[in-house]
Amino acid sequence: MLKGIAASSGIAIAKVYKLVQPTVEVVKKEANVEEEIRKFQAALEETKKDIEMIKEKATGKLSAEELAVFDAHLMMIGDPELQSQITSKIEDEQVNAEYAANEVSNAMIQMFEAMDNDYFRERAADVKDVTFRLKCHLLGLRIPDLSLIDEESIVVAHDLTPSDTAQLNQFAKGFATAIGGRTSHSAIMARSLEIPAVVGCSDILEKAQHGDMLILDALEGEVFINPDQALIAKYEEKARAFVEEKQALQALKDKPSISLDGHHVELAGNIGTPKDVEGVLRHGGEGIGLYRTEFLYMNADHFPTEDEQFEAYKEVLEGMQGKRVVVRTLDIGGDKTLPYFTFPEEMNPFLGYRAIRLCLDRTDIFRTQLRALIRASVYGHLCIMFPMIATVQEFRDAKAIFLEEKEKLVNEGVKVADNIEVGMMVEIPAAAVNADNFAKEADFFSIGTNDLIQYSMAADRMSEHVSYLYQPYNPSILRLVKMTIDGAHKEGKWAGMCGEMAGEPHAVALLLGLGLDEFSMSATSILKARKVVTSLNKKEMEELAKEALSLSTAEEVLALVKEKIK
Repeated sequence: MLKGIAASSGIAIAKVYKLVQPTVEVVKKEANVEEEIRKFQAALEETKKDIEMIKEKATGKLSAEELAVFDAHLMMIGDPELQSQITSKIEDEQVNAEYAANEVSNAMIQMFEAMDNDYFRERAADVKDVTFRLKCHLLGLRIPDLSLIDEESIVVAHDLTPSDTAQLNQFAKGFATAIGGRTSHSAIMARSLEIPAVVGCSDILEKAQHGDMLILDALEGEVFINPDQALIAKYEEKARAFVEEKQALQALKDKPSISLDGHHVELAGNIGTPKDVEGVLRHGGEGIGLYRTEFLYMNADHFPTEDEQFEAYKEVLEGMQGKRVVVRTLDIGGDKTLPYFTFPEEMNPFLGYRAIRLCLDRTDIFRTQLRALIRASVYGHLCIMFPMIATVQEFRDAKAIFLEEKEKLVNEGVKVADNIEVGMMVEIPAAAVNADNFAKEADFFSIGTNDLIQYSMAADRMSEHVSYLYQPYNPSILRLVKMTIDGAHKEGKWAGMCGEMAGEPHAVALLLGLGLDEFSMSATSILKARKVVTSLNKKEMEELAKEALSLSTAEEVLALVKEKIK
């Protein structure tokens, strides 16, 4: 038995399909420059065709947000800077194309891997994926095609690139990789495809051979190689129970999220693009608690126009058929950059010029987005949410710009909804502590726990060295959450949560007790959360939350919750 990280829930029992990528051996040779440049251009075209074909195969299986990875790969292979660096190396050193491509790509990979920022370190994997394919075409090497697997298999690999994962077909019952984490591309895609995945299973390549029988327990993060019949029977039963539970959850799809003592909460979904609405509705979402509009900007080569944005917002509002839609205004900066906008050099961009700070400085960008949102408001129930608010004055300034643009549109004769709610994310500890004053100004709060935790603990949640400090159950975090909810309720306003914590079953129990009104999460977590809510008594959870707040450590809180709710 090998241990790894459970990255996408489920149980699979099948033979090993061991993914062995071709070995790329590059030797420096003197070469005819014109011939090598022709060879390079042909390989570029082949690589581009491959990526387009992979994206086409994945369309319908993956969300638009995940498909955007392949748009980024196409932009990379079409990048004139990358092409000119390789061409210049061929010309200046009169070398073979594969050597030039290898040198340039290795320099890019090393640059990304050396960065402190986790987002950019992940880009190294994208460069590897794209340039590996390019070098294979230059060397005439065959790249395995996982879409050709024709018997039930569990894919075992060092790692799976986005291209690999997107090619998995109905015969791929799961995968296990030697490296990776829950936030890697392959893990996110596996959850979207709803296939079991165990990652970070370090010895898997040495221990598992092609054709071996494998049990993949992606609930516990365990892999069993060549199990006996008794163990197979045990896991066949566990797999049946898992499937039955999933089917039972479907029965909750159209049910309200009401506790045993009659308290209703709203379970909503987080989305990145209009196409993600279908998944939220399919999983019983009662609204959209977070629409991350930055993907509109990141997937473009220019700032989206008012009309382009209007069409996207209208599509989401119409798709949700009157259910509440919370749209976060542009949250760019930190780990999210734009190819067409230059951010200032900063020691710590996560704490710098980003989100509302950028929007209040570049009001032209902000006003365009607000006009598009206000115009779309007549197509549904719109809530506008400002990110990264630290002071009451920032919120006032942002809301004043919203009111100015609303008045202008009314004067232009444009129809505008009269029930637009204007709220804010609570992700900075200062905002949580001052929640009672913010609630006098804002219509609602949505707690962004991912950032709230890392700012409170002074710990980058993506750094493996301090990952132990990412503690959603720490009493200090629970107290900040309680302050926020109490501050909202004191002024008759509602409080939601759109961070990862909102979809964790044990956290749901605590948050119900703390009085949270709206829980927003990945679409695939909604029904599990509904099962938890409908099996609990809110009054009892209030007592549980009260006791949790009196404890000293995250471990004590989690132990208490596990003891009280089986």
